[in-house]
Amino acid sequence: MIKAFKKALYFPIAYYFRFWAKIQLSYWKPVIIVITGSSGKTTLLHLLESQIGKKAKYSHQANSSFGIPFNILGLKRKKLTLDEWFFLFLLAPSQAFRASPKEKLYIVEADCDRPGEGKFLASFLKPEITLWINSSLTHSANFDYLVKNKSFPSVEEAIASEFGNFLKYTKKLAIVNGDNLLIQKQLNKTQVPIKIVSKETLKSYKINENSTEFIIDDKKYTISFIAPKDVFYSIQMSNLLLKNLNLPFNTTFKNLIMPVGRNSVFQGIKNTKIIDSTYNATPDGVKTILEMFNEYPSKNKWLVLGDMIELGIKEKEEHEKLAAIIDSMDLAKIILVGPRVSKYTTPKLKKSANHFILPKEALDYILRNINGGEIMLFKGARFLEGIIEHLLLDRKDADKLVRREQAWQNRRKAWGL
Repeated sequence: MIKAFKKALYFPIAYYFRFWAKIQLSYWKPVIIVITGSSGKTTLLHLLESQIGKKAKYSHQANSSFGIPFNILGLKRKKLTLDEWFFLFLLAPSQAFRASPKEKLYIVEADCDRPGEGKFLASFLKPEITLWINSSLTHSANFDYLVKNKSFPSVEEAIASEFGNFLKYTKKLAIVNGDNLLIQKQLNKTQVPIKIVSKETLKSYKINENSTEFIIDDKKYTISFIAPKDVFYSIQMSNLLLKNLNLPFNTTFKNLIMPVGRNSVFQGIKNTKIIDSTYNATPDGVKTILEMFNEYPSKNKWLVLGDMIELGIKEKEEHEKLAAIIDSMDLAKIILVGPRVSKYTTPKLKKSANHFILPKEALDYILRNINGGEIMLFKGARFLEGIIEHLLLDRKDADKLVRREQAWQNRRKAWGL
């Protein structure tokens, strides 16, 4: 009942904040560049920030129908508690008339978590340039009814169509992943020039202990973080965008600072190493991170994998697919956390795995079994960041983990973390 009520109010309330944000945009008049897709948006945003720097304003930690208007208005939910909304409603009108940012570029990460969100954001932002990095299952439970009522033949196509709204409202240029068939089917929604990025240009991919090297069209690019192979799409899109903006491009991304939860590396207790990839867990995103971890130069690798959530009718199928990927990996230990990976992934595995429903159970198992020298990848839902927090050598590193707001801390505490 409460969930249905919140769902019904989502767009009506979002329109309130969009109204005031539109006034601020009318004063500001920036060149708007949208980054969209099912996964990898934030990485691309930060790659661009490392190149463009202070010439642009960026929608950090804001990619939804609420988050983007909040970002434009200078509003932010700090605790994620209900009492914040009263003050946000009161502040919005005055923030609409505040002094506009000095930056002439506004680079926006935009998501489509539900039907209607792509059109809501695209018709509001009307970007000059859109960068569409991929399209796959994400929050797909929200799109199930569109398949049931035969509006679309598949959830994947329903999601891609929603993302396609950004092409429809783009005014100058679209830069897209040309290898994604779902994106290809949406290209007829725009009349602007389209630049295609393809895996044919990737000649080499090498992951090192703390960096990643790509050779694209015989040119070497280095990122000072460990990154999955698909990041080459983001590198190419960054390159094409900067050429369009007549800005210089640095192949070493020397100013890159990655956000939390995207393959951050921490020192753990007992001389262990932790790779934190707990920000989100879409099927394609999990696949690319697992493939990355398989390439990582270490022999004592532990995988701690949580559920993928909000997959709706695709839940069983997508969790079963994980088994084949895990079986192909060189792993010393497999730890699965959550009811979905326990129910669907574990029975399909050919390798031995330890599975737990609760994250506290997994934490206790890890603490009992680590000997030193292990490198552990954490990916998926089920409060895995709460497990990591108890394994850090320097407890101050907990500030660099995801979901630090009070509401999330309260939920982890209720789960014994």
